[in-house]
Amino acid sequence: MIKNVEYLLPGGRSGVLLIHGLTGTPTEMRFVAKGLQRHGFSVYGMQLAGHCGNEADLLATGRSDWFQSVRDAADKFAAQVDHLFVAGLSMGALLALRLAAERPQQVAGLGLYGTTFRYDGWTIPWYGKLSFLLPMAVSVGVGRHAKFHEQFPYGIKDERIRQRIAGAMLSGASDEAGLPGNPWPSLAEFYRLSWRVRKLLPQVTAPALIMHAKEDDVASLANVHRLERGLAGPYETVILDKSYHMITVDQERDVVIERTAAFFKHIAGDRAAG
Repeated sequence: MIKNVEYLLPGGRSGVLLIHGLTGTPTEMRFVAKGLQRHGFSVYGMQLAGHCGNEADLLATGRSDWFQSVRDAADKFAAQVDHLFVAGLSMGALLALRLAAERPQQVAGLGLYGTTFRYDGWTIPWYGKLSFLLPMAVSVGVGRHAKFHEQFPYGIKDERIRQRIAGAMLSGASDEAGLPGNPWPSLAEFYRLSWRVRKLLPQVTAPALIMHAKEDDVASLANVHRLERGLAGPYETVILDKSYHMITVDQERDVVIERTAAFFKHIAGDRAAG
């Protein structure tokens, strides 16, 4: 059964919509959410369709459902704020980019954390790096019941935090830490979304803050370079030295909060002055 664990933290008239990653949970964005609230932002940690339940719940949804839940959350939240910012982790960053391409007048700015167009980090085995072929394989019936299991260190460099989150994930607490593996059909849907968003990058004009770990174990810096080549709007890139993929919970989460708050406040100030 899917648990509803999304949250709305009240603050000022500038709001940040936070989008978690594939098989993830709004909980992975909560550190950042609380930090942004301390900086005066209202924050909505939304929940993607099919997430925070079991594997069957996830498999019952796909990229269209995930994006529709982002649209719905943006509509709900935009009615409560003057400036809507959107930030996402991993696949959540792709969904944020797609929303910005579709709604350039609504999205004032973007926070792109560990953006993942392709799973190519240093923990991904060679066969995992071929996962971009999954849409073709799944379409002909291959691997419908298979999945890629999460690999140590589970995207987290901080050992204490890793033990807590990995323990919850491996114990089945998907509402707290997400699922322990990626079903092949869901990964196929992820890659279809990735291909779509790559084509949309020239339509993304909102200012973007790109934050990525130098040693990202899931998505290499090639994903950052793709963003930098494709975005039509201005961007700022911050490379983190003491984190792995899950930068919203890892050792430099305070850096993520501070840089995001400063970036969004600058945009809001410019809009108010204009």
